Amino acid sequence: MKKILLVVLVCAGIIPTIAQSPWIIKADKIDPSNYYGITVANGMIGIVSSPEPFKVKDVVLAGAYDQYGRGRVSNFLRSFNLLNMTLDIDGHNMNAATVNGFSQQLDMQHASFTSSFDYLDKATVKYTYYSLRQLPFTVLMDVEITAKKDIAINTASVMEAPDALRDVQNYYNEIDRPHVVISLLTSSAKSPTGKLLMCASNTFLFSEPHGSEPRVIHEMWDNNRHLMKFSRSIKAGETYRFSITGSSITSAQHDDPLNEAERMTIFAKLEGRNRLIQFHNQAWDALWKSDITIDGDAQAQQDVHSMMYHLYSFTREGTAYSLSPMGLSGLGYNGHVFWDTDLWMFPALLVLHPELAKSLVEYRYQRLEAARRNAFSHGFKGAMFPWESAETGVEETPVWALSGPFEHHITADVALAAWNYYCVTQDKNWLKEKGWPLISATADFWASRVERNGPGKFDIKNVVAADEWAENVDNNAFTNAAAKANLMAATAAATILGITPNADWQYVANNIPILKMDNGVTREHASYNGEGIKQGDVNLLAYPLKEITDAAQIKKDLDYYAVRVPNEGTPAMTQAIFALLYSRLGDADKAAHFFKDAYIPNLNPPFRVIAETKGGTNPYFATGAGGILQAVLMGFGGLEITPKGLTQIKATLPAGWKSVTLTGIGVEKKTYTVK
Repeated sequence: MKKILLVVLVCAGIIPTIAQSPWIIKADKIDPSNYYGITVANGMIGIVSSPEPFKVKDVVLAGAYDQYGRGRVSNFLRSFNLLNMTLDIDGHNMNAATVNGFSQQLDMQHASFTSSFDYLDKATVKYTYYSLRQLPFTVLMDVEITAKKDIAINTASVMEAPDALRDVQNYYNEIDRPHVVISLLTSSAKSPTGKLLMCASNTFLFSEPHGSEPRVIHEMWDNNRHLMKFSRSIKAGETYRFSITGSSITSAQHDDPLNEAERMTIFAKLEGRNRLIQFHNQAWDALWKSDITIDGDAQAQQDVHSMMYHLYSFTREGTAYSLSPMGLSGLGYNGHVFWDTDLWMFPALLVLHPELAKSLVEYRYQRLEAARRNAFSHGFKGAMFPWESAETGVEETPVWALSGPFEHHITADVALAAWNYYCVTQDKNWLKEKGWPLISATADFWASRVERNGPGKFDIKNVVAADEWAENVDNNAFTNAAAKANLMAATAAATILGITPNADWQYVANNIPILKMDNGVTREHASYNGEGIKQGDVNLLAYPLKEITDAAQIKKDLDYYAVRVPNEGTPAMTQAIFALLYSRLGDADKAAHFFKDAYIPNLNPPFRVIAETKGGTNPYFATGAGGILQAVLMGFGGLEITPKGLTQIKATLPAGWKSVTLTGIGVEKKTYTVK
């Protein structure tokens, strides 16, 4: 079976024949029929690559939601495609059919995506785009054309409105100053219901001195598409460079998005290409001061960097934006926020960059009142967080999915993320102002949610389990244990802050049952009888919940449930937890097996992007990346989050690995090594 899988993966172009660079992912052969784009993002704008020269598949803007499409709920909106362009050489358009040697590569160290090709014996073309890290709403496309013969080029920047937008308005303006001419190609449109105004603007940056730049001409094609273009002759042996920079913003982020889009584009224009790239690279250098170095497995090193790169790309310090399962790589799961953030992506970000993780928990804090209203409407006290959350914090799960009204463990997941943020940062002021309201209100929810049926029988009935194939079950292991952890965290937080804790919290926690089967294995829920499971549930009681600490019990539960996960249709996080736990138990072979099984069968060409399931086609699955990074950090690296801060416990590296070095960890930016 393993040999067959390996052959399939090699044929799909996923596993390279030689070890790859730790920072560069290359695609030398582009097959448009088997192409899954990779994302360049800055925590606000995501740009998804295309197999077609000078095209971008999607531009996704964080925080931009409106109700359209499936499910009668809020959905992510595509932004204006402000980087698409055309290039003609000697009257011939550059496209996949007319170019030779088309290749692409992602530089994860500096978050840039480069494509290059040759056109006959006339020119070599290279272009690189960036979602600028220092400017949240601004992007840059840098183009370089080297002429092998005298050529004439005609190039255009094309502004296109996505189909879902309406009432598109197009503008063109030239601002003439003594030292610069700024040509602004601008569009605005309303979101499907008219709730948002979405705007974008871009401009050319020329390498020539002022006064000798090419003349820019504006053309209006239709209501949804207009462009600006210029022409130039290039001599043989000459390399000509120009850039396009642009900004996209909505009324969700600014009261005057149309003018602001143009102001930000002008700002970028006058910063200039070199400074834009310099400051972008410096920002990414700072992010990579928190890194994971693997000795002994070059491909795993590249893959782990890719996972870190995506989480860094999808998150931004100083916001109240959280992460959807697909981050900024597209419209998957409507861009909604699930437990994927709080349980799977947040912990990895928390130990690597607490300042990034803070944005995710701030998102929850700002929606606490909506969670209180949700609890009230369900007859409970405190705060009940929605299974799917978007802009406002109300329940956004489509009504046909039972997880909306019943997957209640999300409330504990939110509380534990807040508690873990305090544990890692030891920030008592934050705990008092933000953490305590979250943790105490969610504890109040669980105290009202349990059904008090006698000592040791404070049941939590009628839930969708963490294993979502188990719907409307009683006493789910993960839900019950997470509720206990929430209640105990509230008690601990109160003590730290000098507040008298509600005595009922600990009383309830002491009486919530964790069930077992006759064979001694922890029972997933009251009616569980050995069925296959969609994803990890019971095993999460060992990590991250620490409900089960006995090594023999952890192994018993692992050995039982690890063979009950089907090969298809299950998300990547489960095997990551198996790898983490087997590492902590000292089993290097099983740690290695489940680490690889967590993501290698989920990879899609040509950039090894992770899909949600084995053989899946919906990348990029940031949730899986977060789970696998936890396997590396908290499993192989031995990091442990405690109420006193980060510590390191004994762990085991996967078979074949020589060492793992974790740098820039926690608020003190410590280094941890395991050999």
